[in-house]
Amino acid sequence: MDSSILIEQSGIEFGTSGARGLVTQFSNEVCFAFTLAFLSTQGDAKRIALAIDNRPSSPAIAQACFSAARTMGIEVDFYGVIPTPALAFKSQEDSVPAIMVTGSHIPFDRNGLKFYTKTGEITKSDESKILSAKANIDTVALLPLPELNKRAYELYLKRYLGVFSDDLLQGKKIGVYQHSSAGRELYPELFKALGAEVICLGYSDNFIPIDTEAVGEADREQAKAWAKEYGLDAIFSTDGDGDRPLLADENGNYFTGDVLCLLAAKSLGIEALSVPVSCISSIEKTDFFKKVIRTKIGSPYVIEAFKALQEDYSSVAGFEANGGFLLASDIYIENTKITRLATRDALLPVLAVLSFFGKQKLSSAVELLPHRFTYSDRLKNIDKGLSLSIINLGKQEIEKLLLIFNLEGLKIASVIDIDGLRLTFTNQDVVHIRPSGNAPELRCYTESNSFLNAKALADNVLVSIKNYFKA
Repeated sequence: MDSSILIEQSGIEFGTSGARGLVTQFSNEVCFAFTLAFLSTQGDAKRIALAIDNRPSSPAIAQACFSAARTMGIEVDFYGVIPTPALAFKSQEDSVPAIMVTGSHIPFDRNGLKFYTKTGEITKSDESKILSAKANIDTVALLPLPELNKRAYELYLKRYLGVFSDDLLQGKKIGVYQHSSAGRELYPELFKALGAEVICLGYSDNFIPIDTEAVGEADREQAKAWAKEYGLDAIFSTDGDGDRPLLADENGNYFTGDVLCLLAAKSLGIEALSVPVSCISSIEKTDFFKKVIRTKIGSPYVIEAFKALQEDYSSVAGFEANGGFLLASDIYIENTKITRLATRDALLPVLAVLSFFGKQKLSSAVELLPHRFTYSDRLKNIDKGLSLSIINLGKQEIEKLLLIFNLEGLKIASVIDIDGLRLTFTNQDVVHIRPSGNAPELRCYTESNSFLNAKALADNVLVSIKNYFKA
Protein backbone atom coordinates (compact mmCIF):
# COMPACT_ATOMS: atom_id res chain seq x y z
CA MET A 1 0.00 0.00 0.00
CA ASP A 2 1.29 3.48 -0.75
CA SER A 3 1.71 6.15 1.93
CA SER A 4 -1.02 8.50 0.68
CA ILE A 5 -3.71 5.85 1.18
CA LEU A 6 -2.52 4.95 4.70
CA ILE A 7 -2.35 8.59 5.72
CA GLU A 8 -5.81 9.35 4.33
CA GLN A 9 -7.33 6.32 6.03
CA SER A 10 -5.72 7.24 9.36
CA GLY A 11 -7.77 10.43 9.70
CA ILE A 12 -4.69 12.38 10.82
CA GLU A 13 -4.56 15.93 9.45
CA PHE A 14 -2.06 18.76 9.29
CA GLY A 15 -3.06 21.57 11.64
CA THR A 16 -1.54 24.96 12.35
CA SER A 17 1.82 23.27 12.98
CA GLY A 18 2.39 19.64 12.12
CA ALA A 19 0.29 16.51 11.69
CA ARG A 20 -1.94 15.87 14.71
CA GLY A 21 -4.28 13.08 15.74
CA LEU A 22 -5.26 10.58 18.39
CA VAL A 23 -2.48 8.35 19.71
CA THR A 24 -4.47 5.35 18.46
CA GLN A 25 -4.30 6.75 14.92
CA PHE A 26 -0.49 6.79 14.95
CA SER A 27 -0.04 3.09 14.25
CA ASN A 28 3.36 1.80 13.19
CA GLU A 29 2.13 1.61 9.61
CA VAL A 30 0.91 5.22 9.65
CA CYS A 31 4.18 6.45 11.20
CA PHE A 32 6.07 4.60 8.46
CA ALA A 33 3.81 6.23 5.87
CA PHE A 34 4.38 9.76 7.15
CA THR A 35 8.13 9.25 7.52
CA LEU A 36 8.66 7.67 4.10
CA ALA A 37 6.39 10.22 2.42
CA PHE A 38 8.28 13.10 4.03
CA LEU A 39 11.69 11.69 3.18
CA SER A 40 10.63 11.06 -0.41
CA THR A 41 10.22 14.84 -0.74
CA GLN A 42 13.71 15.59 0.66
CA GLY A 43 15.87 14.81 -2.34
CA ASP A 44 19.01 12.82 -1.61
CA ALA A 45 18.99 13.24 2.17
CA LYS A 46 21.47 10.84 3.77
CA ARG A 47 20.80 11.73 7.42
CA ILE A 48 17.93 13.10 9.52
CA ALA A 49 17.50 14.40 13.07
CA LEU A 50 14.83 12.97 15.39
CA ALA A 51 13.59 14.00 18.86
CA ILE A 52 10.56 13.63 21.13
CA ASP A 53 8.59 15.29 23.91
CA ASN A 54 7.64 13.71 27.25
CA ARG A 55 4.32 12.19 26.21
CA PRO A 56 4.20 8.46 27.05
CA SER A 57 3.30 7.65 23.43
CA SER A 58 6.21 9.56 21.90
CA PRO A 59 9.01 6.93 22.19
CA ALA A 60 6.96 4.30 20.31
CA ILE A 61 6.10 6.77 17.53
CA ALA A 62 9.76 7.79 17.30
CA GLN A 63 10.78 4.14 17.08
CA ALA A 64 8.50 3.67 14.07
CA CYS A 65 9.83 6.85 12.41
CA PHE A 66 13.42 5.76 13.06
CA SER A 67 12.78 2.28 11.66
CA ALA A 68 11.14 3.70 8.55
CA ALA A 69 14.13 5.98 7.86
CA ARG A 70 16.54 3.09 8.25
CA THR A 71 14.62 1.05 5.62
CA MET A 72 15.66 3.78 3.17
CA GLY A 73 19.28 3.56 4.31
CA ILE A 74 19.09 6.96 5.99
CA GLU A 75 21.14 7.56 9.13
CA VAL A 76 19.30 8.98 12.14
CA ASP A 77 20.64 11.20 14.91
CA PHE A 78 18.32 10.61 17.86
CA TYR A 79 18.37 13.49 20.36
CA GLY A 80 15.79 12.16 22.83
CA VAL A 81 13.64 14.56 24.83
CA ILE A 82 14.54 18.13 23.88
CA PRO A 83 12.58 21.29 23.00
CA THR A 84 11.36 21.47 19.41
CA PRO A 85 13.43 24.62 18.66
CA ALA A 86 16.55 22.80 19.86
CA LEU A 87 15.94 20.10 17.26
CA ALA A 88 15.09 22.68 14.60
CA PHE A 89 18.31 24.61 15.32
CA LYS A 90 20.48 21.48 15.09
CA SER A 91 18.72 20.51 11.87
CA GLN A 92 19.39 23.97 10.45
CA GLU A 93 23.04 23.98 11.52
CA ASP A 94 23.67 20.50 10.08
CA SER A 95 21.56 21.16 6.97
CA VAL A 96 19.56 17.94 7.44
CA PRO A 97 15.79 17.25 7.61
CA ALA A 98 14.22 16.59 11.00
CA ILE A 99 11.17 15.00 12.60
CA MET A 100 9.88 16.03 16.03
CA VAL A 101 7.41 13.70 17.75
CA THR A 102 5.16 15.99 19.78
CA GLY A 103 1.57 16.91 20.36
CA SER A 104 2.70 20.25 21.81
CA HIS A 105 -0.09 21.53 24.08
CA ILE A 106 -2.99 19.36 22.89
CA PRO A 107 -4.76 16.81 25.14
CA PHE A 108 -3.03 13.76 26.58
CA ASP A 109 -4.72 11.25 24.26
CA ARG A 110 -3.23 12.90 21.16
CA ASN A 111 0.17 13.31 19.58
CA GLY A 112 1.75 14.59 16.41
CA LEU A 113 4.68 14.94 14.03
CA LYS A 114 6.45 18.16 13.08
CA PHE A 115 8.63 18.12 9.99
CA TYR A 116 11.63 20.28 9.08
CA THR A 117 13.48 20.47 5.80
CA LYS A 118 17.20 21.22 5.91
CA THR A 119 16.34 24.93 5.63
CA GLY A 120 13.55 25.10 8.21
CA GLU A 121 9.92 24.40 9.05
CA ILE A 122 7.86 22.90 6.24
CA THR A 123 5.39 25.05 4.33
CA LYS A 124 1.75 24.37 3.48
CA SER A 125 2.99 23.41 0.00
CA ASP A 126 5.35 20.87 1.60
CA GLU A 127 2.43 19.44 3.56
CA SER A 128 0.53 18.84 0.32
CA LYS A 129 3.54 17.06 -1.16
CA ILE A 130 3.75 14.75 1.86
CA LEU A 131 0.04 13.92 1.65
CA SER A 132 0.21 13.16 -2.08
CA ALA A 133 3.48 11.20 -2.03
CA LYS A 134 3.29 7.58 -3.18
CA ALA A 135 5.96 6.03 -0.97
CA ASN A 136 5.58 2.26 -0.92
CA ILE A 137 5.05 0.52 2.44
CA ASP A 138 6.19 -3.10 2.11
CA THR A 139 6.96 -4.41 5.57
CA VAL A 140 6.93 -2.70 8.93
CA ALA A 141 9.81 -4.01 11.02
CA LEU A 142 10.69 -2.11 14.18
CA LEU A 143 14.28 -1.48 15.24
CA PRO A 144 15.36 -0.32 18.70
CA LEU A 145 16.00 3.40 19.02
CA PRO A 146 19.71 4.29 18.78
CA GLU A 147 21.87 5.68 21.57
CA LEU A 148 20.91 9.16 22.74
CA ASN A 149 22.90 12.01 21.17
CA LYS A 150 23.34 15.13 23.37
CA ARG A 151 24.69 17.52 20.72
CA ALA A 152 21.36 19.25 19.99
CA TYR A 153 20.82 19.96 23.70
CA GLU A 154 24.32 21.37 24.00
CA LEU A 155 24.09 23.46 20.83
CA TYR A 156 20.79 25.02 21.93
CA LEU A 157 22.33 26.06 25.25
CA LYS A 158 25.35 27.48 23.44
CA ARG A 159 23.08 29.52 21.15
CA TYR A 160 22.01 31.67 24.10
CA LEU A 161 25.03 31.46 26.37
CA GLY A 162 27.08 32.72 23.42
CA VAL A 163 25.17 35.99 23.02
CA PHE A 164 23.82 36.90 26.47
CA SER A 165 26.17 37.99 29.26
CA ASP A 166 26.81 35.45 32.01
CA ASP A 167 25.63 38.05 34.54
CA LEU A 168 22.40 38.86 32.67
CA LEU A 169 20.30 37.47 35.52
CA GLN A 170 22.66 38.24 38.40
CA GLY A 171 20.64 38.98 41.53
CA LYS A 172 17.45 37.55 40.02
CA LYS A 173 15.48 34.70 41.54
CA ILE A 174 13.77 32.80 38.71
CA GLY A 175 11.18 30.10 39.23
CA VAL A 176 11.12 27.42 36.53
CA TYR A 177 7.78 25.61 36.32
CA GLN A 178 9.10 22.35 34.90
CA HIS A 179 5.96 20.15 34.75
CA SER A 180 6.47 17.74 31.81
CA SER A 181 8.06 20.23 29.40
CA ALA A 182 10.60 18.80 26.96
CA GLY A 183 13.09 21.41 28.19
CA ARG A 184 12.58 21.00 31.92
CA GLU A 185 16.20 19.90 32.52
CA LEU A 186 17.70 22.46 30.13
CA TYR A 187 16.01 25.64 31.40
CA PRO A 188 17.34 25.60 34.99
CA GLU A 189 20.83 24.93 33.63
CA LEU A 190 20.58 27.91 31.27
CA PHE A 191 19.22 30.37 33.82
CA LYS A 192 21.86 29.37 36.39
CA ALA A 193 24.59 29.87 33.77
CA LEU A 194 23.23 33.39 33.19
CA GLY A 195 23.62 34.21 36.87
CA ALA A 196 20.14 33.56 38.28
CA GLU A 197 19.19 31.80 41.47
CA VAL A 198 16.81 29.13 40.19
CA ILE A 199 13.88 27.59 42.04
CA CYS A 200 12.56 24.47 40.31
CA LEU A 201 8.79 24.11 40.60
CA GLY A 202 6.03 21.66 39.68
CA TYR A 203 8.04 18.77 38.22
CA SER A 204 5.61 16.09 37.06
CA ASP A 205 6.01 12.44 36.09
CA ASN A 206 2.65 12.68 34.34
CA PHE A 207 2.23 14.60 31.10
CA ILE A 208 0.55 17.99 31.58
CA PRO A 209 -0.78 19.65 28.38
CA ILE A 210 0.03 23.29 29.21
CA ASP A 211 -1.65 25.64 26.72
CA THR A 212 0.03 29.06 26.78
CA GLU A 213 -2.96 30.61 25.00
CA ALA A 214 -5.47 29.36 27.56
CA VAL A 215 -3.78 29.33 30.96
CA GLY A 216 -6.16 27.81 33.49
CA GLU A 217 -7.24 29.62 36.64
CA ALA A 218 -5.56 26.99 38.81
CA ASP A 219 -2.24 27.63 37.03
CA ARG A 220 -2.66 31.40 37.40
CA GLU A 221 -3.32 31.11 41.13
CA GLN A 222 -0.41 28.69 41.53
CA ALA A 223 1.97 31.16 39.89
CA LYS A 224 0.86 33.92 42.27
CA ALA A 225 1.35 31.60 45.25
CA TRP A 226 4.84 30.56 44.08
CA ALA A 227 5.87 34.17 43.48
CA LYS A 228 4.84 35.13 47.01
CA GLU A 229 6.22 32.01 48.74
CA TYR A 230 9.69 32.17 47.16
CA GLY A 231 10.02 35.92 46.56
CA LEU A 232 10.53 35.39 42.84
CA ASP A 233 11.43 38.02 40.28
CA ALA A 234 9.92 35.95 37.46
CA ILE A 235 8.46 32.54 36.66
CA PHE A 236 9.31 30.80 33.40
CA SER A 237 7.64 27.83 31.75
CA THR A 238 6.65 26.49 28.34
CA ASP A 239 4.14 24.23 26.67
CA GLY A 240 4.88 20.51 26.24
CA ASP A 241 7.48 20.74 23.49
CA GLY A 242 9.13 23.98 24.58
CA ASP A 243 8.34 26.26 21.67
CA ARG A 244 5.75 28.48 23.40
CA PRO A 245 6.78 30.40 26.53
CA LEU A 246 5.07 31.45 29.71
CA LEU A 247 6.58 34.31 31.69
CA ALA A 248 5.12 35.71 34.90
CA ASP A 249 6.21 38.89 36.67
CA GLU A 250 7.24 39.24 40.31
CA ASN A 251 3.58 39.06 41.36
CA GLY A 252 2.97 35.81 39.47
CA ASN A 253 0.91 37.49 36.74
CA TYR A 254 1.50 35.88 33.35
CA PHE A 255 2.20 37.95 30.26
CA THR A 256 0.11 37.02 27.27
CA GLY A 257 2.26 35.57 24.51
CA ASP A 258 1.76 38.44 22.08
CA VAL A 259 2.61 41.11 24.67
CA LEU A 260 5.72 39.18 25.71
CA CYS A 261 6.88 38.92 22.10
CA LEU A 262 5.99 42.54 21.34
CA LEU A 263 8.36 43.61 24.12
CA ALA A 264 10.98 41.09 22.96
CA ALA A 265 10.87 42.41 19.39
CA LYS A 266 11.36 45.94 20.74
CA SER A 267 14.30 44.75 22.84
CA LEU A 268 15.90 43.00 19.86
CA GLY A 269 15.55 46.01 17.54
CA ILE A 270 13.26 44.24 15.07
CA GLU A 271 12.15 46.51 12.20
CA ALA A 272 9.35 44.49 10.62
CA LEU A 273 6.94 41.86 11.92
CA SER A 274 4.67 39.13 10.64
CA VAL A 275 1.94 38.19 13.13
CA PRO A 276 -1.41 36.38 13.00
CA VAL A 277 -4.68 38.28 12.99
CA SER A 278 -5.36 37.03 16.54
CA CYS A 279 -2.55 39.08 18.12
CA ILE A 280 -3.16 42.21 20.20
CA SER A 281 -3.77 45.54 18.44
CA SER A 282 -1.04 47.19 20.57
CA ILE A 283 1.50 45.91 18.04
CA GLU A 284 0.49 48.64 15.60
CA LYS A 285 -0.49 51.20 18.26
CA THR A 286 3.03 51.34 19.75
CA ASP A 287 4.74 52.50 16.55
CA PHE A 288 7.74 50.36 17.56
CA PHE A 289 7.92 48.79 14.09
CA LYS A 290 8.23 50.08 10.56
CA LYS A 291 6.00 47.40 9.07
CA VAL A 292 3.52 44.82 10.40
CA ILE A 293 1.84 42.17 8.26
CA ARG A 294 -1.18 40.25 9.61
CA THR A 295 -1.64 36.62 8.55
CA LYS A 296 -3.79 33.59 9.14
CA ILE A 297 -3.07 31.71 12.37
CA GLY A 298 -0.22 29.19 12.24
CA SER A 299 3.56 29.41 11.94
CA PRO A 300 3.58 28.41 8.23
CA TYR A 301 1.57 31.55 7.41
CA VAL A 302 3.79 33.77 9.58
CA ILE A 303 6.87 32.32 7.83
CA GLU A 304 5.30 32.77 4.39
CA ALA A 305 5.06 36.53 4.99
CA PHE A 306 8.77 36.85 5.83
CA LYS A 307 9.87 36.89 2.21
CA ALA A 308 8.03 40.12 1.39
CA LEU A 309 9.34 41.82 4.54
CA GLN A 310 12.95 40.79 3.91
CA GLU A 311 12.95 42.62 0.60
CA ASP A 312 12.83 45.95 2.46
CA TYR A 313 14.02 45.32 6.03
CA SER A 314 17.19 43.81 7.51
CA SER A 315 15.76 42.67 10.85
CA VAL A 316 12.56 40.66 10.49
CA ALA A 317 10.73 38.46 12.97
CA GLY A 318 7.31 37.05 13.71
CA PHE A 319 5.36 35.72 16.62
CA GLU A 320 2.03 34.24 17.57
CA ALA A 321 -0.50 34.89 20.32
CA ASN A 322 0.84 31.76 22.04
CA GLY A 323 4.24 33.44 22.54
CA GLY A 324 6.25 31.43 20.02
CA PHE A 325 8.88 33.79 18.52
CA LEU A 326 10.28 33.25 15.02
CA LEU A 327 13.51 35.01 14.08
CA ALA A 328 13.73 35.47 10.32
CA SER A 329 17.02 37.40 10.18
CA ASP A 330 20.47 37.18 11.70
CA ILE A 331 20.67 39.96 14.29
CA TYR A 332 23.17 41.21 16.88
CA ILE A 333 22.77 41.03 20.65
CA GLU A 334 25.45 42.87 22.64
CA ASN A 335 27.56 43.02 19.43
CA THR A 336 27.39 39.24 18.99
CA LYS A 337 25.50 37.68 16.10
CA ILE A 338 22.64 35.27 16.72
CA THR A 339 21.53 33.40 13.63
CA ARG A 340 18.01 33.19 12.34
CA LEU A 341 15.69 30.46 13.60
CA ALA A 342 12.42 30.71 11.73
CA THR A 343 10.43 28.38 13.93
CA ARG A 344 8.65 29.00 17.22
CA ASP A 345 11.09 29.48 20.09
CA ALA A 346 10.35 30.01 23.79
CA LEU A 347 13.75 31.12 25.07
CA LEU A 348 14.68 34.10 22.87
CA PRO A 349 11.63 36.24 23.73
CA VAL A 350 11.96 35.59 27.46
CA LEU A 351 15.70 36.34 27.58
CA ALA A 352 15.18 39.44 25.44
CA VAL A 353 12.50 40.76 27.82
CA LEU A 354 14.55 39.98 30.94
CA SER A 355 17.48 41.81 29.31
CA PHE A 356 15.27 44.75 28.33
CA PHE A 357 13.98 45.34 31.87
CA GLY A 358 17.26 44.69 33.64
CA LYS A 359 16.83 45.61 37.31
CA GLN A 360 13.32 47.00 36.78
CA LYS A 361 10.35 44.93 37.88
CA LEU A 362 8.62 43.08 35.06
CA SER A 363 5.27 44.48 36.19
CA SER A 364 6.45 47.90 34.97
CA ALA A 365 5.89 46.67 31.40
CA VAL A 366 2.28 47.88 31.52
CA GLU A 367 3.52 51.48 31.51
CA LEU A 368 5.28 51.02 28.17
CA LEU A 369 2.30 49.79 26.18
CA PRO A 370 -1.21 50.99 25.32
CA HIS A 371 -3.69 49.80 27.93
CA ARG A 372 -5.05 46.95 25.86
CA PHE A 373 -5.53 43.49 27.32
CA THR A 374 -6.24 40.14 25.74
CA TYR A 375 -7.62 36.85 26.96
CA SER A 376 -8.17 33.52 25.27
CA ASP A 377 -9.92 30.29 26.14
CA ARG A 378 -11.62 27.44 24.33
CA LEU A 379 -14.46 24.95 24.33
CA LYS A 380 -13.08 21.43 24.31
CA ASN A 381 -14.43 18.42 22.40
CA ILE A 382 -16.25 20.56 19.85
CA ASP A 383 -16.46 19.04 16.39
CA LYS A 384 -14.91 21.24 13.72
CA GLY A 385 -18.18 21.19 11.80
CA LEU A 386 -20.01 22.73 14.76
CA SER A 387 -17.34 25.41 15.10
CA LEU A 388 -17.63 26.28 11.43
CA SER A 389 -21.43 26.41 11.66
CA ILE A 390 -21.36 29.23 14.22
CA ILE A 391 -18.72 31.10 12.19
CA ASN A 392 -20.72 30.74 8.97
CA LEU A 393 -23.83 31.96 10.78
CA GLY A 394 -21.92 35.08 11.76
CA LYS A 395 -20.78 35.67 8.20
CA GLN A 396 -24.36 35.44 6.93
CA GLU A 397 -26.40 36.91 9.81
CA ILE A 398 -24.14 38.95 12.06
CA GLU A 399 -26.99 40.42 14.11
CA LYS A 400 -28.23 36.93 14.96
CA LEU A 401 -24.72 35.98 16.10
CA LEU A 402 -24.62 39.01 18.39
CA LEU A 403 -27.91 37.88 19.93
CA ILE A 404 -26.42 34.44 20.59
CA PHE A 405 -23.37 36.11 22.18
CA ASN A 406 -25.61 38.42 24.27
CA LEU A 407 -23.75 41.35 22.70
CA GLU A 408 -26.63 42.95 20.82
CA GLY A 409 -25.97 46.29 22.58
CA LEU A 410 -22.57 46.65 20.89
CA LYS A 411 -22.03 48.13 17.45
CA ILE A 412 -19.63 46.53 14.99
CA ALA A 413 -16.79 48.62 13.58
CA SER A 414 -15.19 45.91 11.41
CA VAL A 415 -15.38 42.21 10.56
CA ILE A 416 -12.35 40.16 9.45
CA ASP A 417 -12.80 36.58 8.25
CA ILE A 418 -9.18 35.81 7.30
CA ASP A 419 -9.14 33.00 9.91
CA GLY A 420 -12.43 32.32 11.65
CA LEU A 421 -14.41 35.44 12.49
CA ARG A 422 -12.91 38.51 14.18
CA LEU A 423 -15.33 41.22 15.30
CA THR A 424 -14.11 44.66 16.36
CA PHE A 425 -16.70 46.88 18.04
CA THR A 426 -16.93 50.66 18.14
CA ASN A 427 -15.81 50.64 21.81
CA GLN A 428 -12.63 48.83 20.55
CA ASP A 429 -13.53 45.52 22.20
CA VAL A 430 -12.63 42.49 20.06
CA VAL A 431 -14.10 38.98 19.82
CA HIS A 432 -12.37 36.42 17.59
CA ILE A 433 -13.62 32.83 17.25
CA ARG A 434 -12.10 30.03 15.19
CA PRO A 435 -11.79 26.23 15.20
CA SER A 436 -8.45 24.97 16.50
CA GLY A 437 -6.15 23.64 13.82
CA ASN A 438 -4.77 20.98 16.16
CA ALA A 439 -7.64 19.57 18.23
CA PRO A 440 -11.47 19.42 18.34
CA GLU A 441 -11.77 22.78 20.07
CA LEU A 442 -13.38 26.15 19.42
CA ARG A 443 -11.03 28.95 20.42
CA CYS A 444 -12.05 32.43 21.48
CA TYR A 445 -9.69 35.43 21.62
CA THR A 446 -10.84 38.71 23.14
CA GLU A 447 -9.38 42.17 23.63
CA SER A 448 -10.57 45.03 25.83
CA ASN A 449 -9.40 47.96 27.98
CA SER A 450 -8.80 45.75 31.04
CA PHE A 451 -7.88 42.14 31.72
CA LEU A 452 -11.11 41.56 33.64
CA ASN A 453 -13.21 42.93 30.79
CA ALA A 454 -11.36 40.78 28.23
CA LYS A 455 -11.86 37.68 30.39
CA ALA A 456 -15.53 38.44 31.02
CA LEU A 457 -16.05 38.92 27.29
CA ALA A 458 -14.48 35.55 26.46
CA ASP A 459 -16.35 33.77 29.26
CA ASN A 460 -19.65 35.22 28.08
CA VAL A 461 -19.07 34.28 24.43
CA LEU A 462 -18.01 30.70 25.19
CA VAL A 463 -20.89 30.06 27.62
CA SER A 464 -23.32 31.52 25.08
CA ILE A 465 -21.98 29.30 22.29
CA LYS A 466 -22.08 26.23 24.56
CA ASN A 467 -25.73 26.94 25.43
CA TYR A 468 -26.55 27.53 21.76
CA PHE A 469 -25.10 24.15 20.80
CA LYS A 470 -27.12 22.47 23.57
CA ALA A 471 -30.38 24.10 22.48
